[in-house]
Amino acid sequence: MAVDVATADEHPVPVTGSEPTEAEKASALRERLLLARLKRRDARAFAELVRLHQDRVFDLCARMLNDREEALDVAQEVFVALHGSLSQFRGESRLSTWIFKVAKNHCLNRLKYLGRRQRGKTDELGDVPEGELAAHQSLPSPQEALLGKEQQARVQAAIAQLPEEQRLLVILRDIEGLTYDEIVQITDQPEGTVKSRLHRARTALAEILGGKEPEDGS
Repeated sequence: MAVDVATADEHPVPVTGSEPTEAEKASALRERLLLARLKRRDARAFAELVRLHQDRVFDLCARMLNDREEALDVAQEVFVALHGSLSQFRGESRLSTWIFKVAKNHCLNRLKYLGRRQRGKTDELGDVPEGELAAHQSLPSPQEALLGKEQQARVQAAIAQLPEEQRLLVILRDIEGLTYDEIVQITDQPEGTVKSRLHRARTALAEILGGKEPEDGS
């Protein structure tokens, strides 16, 4: 199976938008320091990279593939690829954005691989670790937890019915909470295209769920 890592940062898109917050500046500084250690082949730095990003990479893979075992395999494949391709990262996007782009490429390649072998989507969100649809402010009651799991499974089942491109945009924007600038860099699509396709994806998702389209808070 071919995987596309080398091209993941070949055509970065300039980042535009408002001034970064102090928290964002601090995060960017930590990322630059980590990247410097990674390029020195610091083993502990790579272990830190995995620790920081493994959950979100797995979440993306699980939601794109809708199959826990495939997601585990692809997530591992992503980090193996990252380990061998850090020298190709030129720092023209955030490291986390580049990681998402590499993960996206691997997911799409795996979907093509599965499609050729007529393997369908098998698992539901119940197999995915809890807590990825939204940040938890407090621990839910057992009843609330059950209802939350049922709702997550329903949403994931609906997302899995979307075409791959629409599925990716919903995951990146509405679940992972990425900015439009980040999504532009990950998908190599102009912002206007991202927004119009995301609107269509949300409309399709709302029809599947039988509710109204979710509003974008931006």
